Amino acid sequence: MARVWKFGADIDTDQIVPGRYAPYMRPDADVGEAAFIEARPEFAKTAQPGDVIVALENFGCGSSREYAVEALRRRKVGAIFALSFARIFYRNALNLGIPLFQAPEIVEALQDGDEITLDIPNGRLIRGEQVFQLPELPKFARDILSAGGIIPYVRKYGRFPGEA
Repeated sequence: MARVWKFGADIDTDQIVPGRYAPYMRPDADVGEAAFIEARPEFAKTAQPGDVIVALENFGCGSSREYAVEALRRRKVGAIFALSFARIFYRNALNLGIPLFQAPEIVEALQDGDEITLDIPNGRLIRGEQVFQLPELPKFARDILSAGGIIPYVRKYGRFPGEA
C-alpha cells in the first residue's frame, strides 16, 4: 500500500526544496530530508517508499533545480500524478527514474491520505474497489524508466533514447 500526498496547483521547485537549502546540497547529504520541509514538513519525516504525489496543474514550475527532483527520488516517490507538469521538471524527473502521469481522472479522484496500490507494470492504480487505468507513457519514457533513469540507460545502451 502507498499513501497519496495531494497538493494544489503551481507547486514550484522552491516548495519542493527551498532554495535556501541549496548551499547544503552536497553529494553525501540526503536532500530527501528537505523535501517539502516548509510546505508539508511531515512529508520528509513520514513519506514511505512508493508513496505517490498528486497535484493540480503546473507541478514543478519555477527554476530548474535538479535537487528538487533528487529529493523526491531520495524519498523513493513511486510516481507523480498531475494535471500538467513544468517541462524542465518533467524531463529532470524522468531522467532520474520517477514516473510522471498526466491523469485528470486520477487527480480528481484521489484525496490526500488515500491508500492505494500502484501497479505500473500492469498499468493500473487501485483505491479500494476502484481501478484506474494509467495513461500510456511515450516509448522513450518507458525505456528510460525501465532502465532506472537516463544514466543507467546510456550505460546500458551507449546512446540516448531515439539515437540510432
